[in-house]
This record gives sequence, structure tokens and C-alpha cells, in this order.
Amino acid sequence: MGQSLVKNYLHIVFSTRHRQPLIHPPYENDLHNYLGGVCKSLECQPIKVGGYTDHVHILCMLSKKIALMKLVEDVKSNSSKWIKTLDPSLQNFYWQNGYGAFSVNPAEVDKVIAYIANQHEHHSRKSFQDEYRTFLKKYQVEYDEQYVWD
Repeated sequence: MGQSLVKNYLHIVFSTRHRQPLIHPPYENDLHNYLGGVCKSLECQPIKVGGYTDHVHILCMLSKKIALMKLVEDVKSNSSKWIKTLDPSLQNFYWQNGYGAFSVNPAEVDKVIAYIANQHEHHSRKSFQDEYRTFLKKYQVEYDEQYVWD
């Protein structure tokens, strides 16, 4: 085969450290745009970025040129440095150490886009931790509750 053809949709989820509600409304859209920009700079085309006060969701295409771990590392480190420049109250902004990344069936992309777009409504009823546990169960990820949160 002469070409490397790849199409991997990924739904990436991670929270602020200790799930602190530091993603304030005045900065939320700018943060989501920044996260998407970092993805784009790494040739991981962002499709939808959203979240809530204590976490983010990124739906993107994983480039064939980068490892998932490197994508998440760069997204988190660059955005953490950037957000701290916006307001003195954000000097202690950090992302959690871990993350979740889940493959998305191309037929389900529109569902994931809608899910990410409705985060504020969704989290009026469900905590991030419960949401994340639901993902882990849905994707049959084995985990130890003691090590999921930092």
C-alpha cells in the first residue's frame, strides 16, 4: 500500500486539578478556541471543543503524525500557561494529571458534537465525576477509583 490513510475521531476529556471550577464564563470561549488552536497546530483538526467550569471535552481528528499522549501533553501545557496570563486569579490554574480519550464511530460524530455543545445543561444535573464514570463504563475501561482523581 503506497499511502497511509488514517481517520481517527477522538473524544478527549480532562478536568482542572481537583475539579476546581476555574473555567470562568468570561474566559470559557477563549479557552475552548485556544484548545482547538493547539490541536490544529498539531494537525489534529478540532471538530468541537466545549466543557464546563471544571473540565473540557475535545472532539478532534488524531493526526497520523502525532501520538495521542503528545497531543494531550501539548494541549494541556500550552493552555495552562496561556490561561494564567489572563487574570491574576488564575495563577493556580492546573489541569489534572490524567485524561480520558475515547474513539468515536464516524456515525456518532454528530451525537458527540451535540453532547459537547450541551455541557452547561448537562451539568446542571450531573457532576463531572459521574459523567466520567459513565464514559469509563460505556467504553469498558477498567479502572481503580482510588487512582482516577487527583
